[in-house]
Amino acid sequence: MTTPRIYQNQAMAIGDTLQLNDDAFGHTVRVLRLASGDTITLFNGMEEDGEYFEYSATLTQVGKKQAQVSIDSRQAKQLESPLNIHLGQGISRGDRMDFTLQKSVELGVNAITPLFTERCGVKLSGERLAKKRDQWQKIVISACEQSGRCFVPKVEDPVSLENWLGQETEALKLNLHPRAEHSIMTLPMENQKVRLLVGPEGGLCDEELAQAKSKGFHDILLGPRVLRTETAALTAITALQCRFGDLA
Repeated sequence: MTTPRIYQNQAMAIGDTLQLNDDAFGHTVRVLRLASGDTITLFNGMEEDGEYFEYSATLTQVGKKQAQVSIDSRQAKQLESPLNIHLGQGISRGDRMDFTLQKSVELGVNAITPLFTERCGVKLSGERLAKKRDQWQKIVISACEQSGRCFVPKVEDPVSLENWLGQETEALKLNLHPRAEHSIMTLPMENQKVRLLVGPEGGLCDEELAQAKSKGFHDILLGPRVLRTETAALTAITALQCRFGDLA
């Protein structure tokens, strides 16, 4: 069996004995049924001297409600693309948003901001919005555990499209548009940073498209067919990684 990779949000060092947090305990002991003496791989998403690390650990003192691990060794791991992508994703209904977040992390996105747009069709606020953001962050963590990444992208607080468009950035600004004149593969890259805007189901309205253009976003085309929002985001990230990142 492949050694499970588990996210544990705390500093670690060889020789440390740590108590697994609730999420890590639930996945390791309740789901996978691991016991004392079994080994797991931990990562914490924390950068040390420009590197990210995996930690080999052994389960000890496994009980019904908690378990400890002993940190045996660590290894630097570099799976991050040279291309830094911040995805601004119009919030979509049902499982589409979850799917987009999961797969975009597997493809190497660095940050995600859920966006409220005219046609997003999702009305969340207050405590419900905070719970939804926490759920999205857990999906991101699970995608990192599965894909081997040690860096954990952050799901930023959901904001309005207008708010996000107005944020200062040095990144190349791209907006997916089915009637754009320029291909995603023809634009120049200056600093390996991209800010990618993807609308929800139904796309962005004309006013939102005009707002994006006024803020320096380039309309780009992925091909002759109109793609669903989750397909569009993942296709764009893949195309960018193939041209500027680390996908062959």
